[in-house]
Amino acid sequence: MKGDWVEIVIDAGGTPRTYEVIATRAGRRVEISTGRGIVEVSEVTRTGTQVRTARFMSSRILALVEHPADGPKPDEV
Repeated sequence: MKGDWVEIVIDAGGTPRTYEVIATRAGRRVEISTGRGIVEVSEVTRTGTQVRTARFMSSRILALVEHPADGPKPDEV
C-alpha cells in the first residue's frame, strides 16, 4: 500500500547508517525476506514484481522497523 515503509539501521564500521525503502505508488507494498545471512527489503507491485531491492548482511543490521501506511510518514513521501 502506498506509504508503507521500512527503516533499516546498519553498523557501517562504527557509525550507524539509516536506509529507507518506501512504497512510492498506489498498489505497491514493501516486503522483507531473510535467508542465509542476508536480509532483503523490496518494493513490490500488485503482481509480485520487484521494483526496487535493498540487501543487507544480517550481522550488520542494528534495527529493522516496519511502518504501516496509516502511521507517521517520512519527509520524502
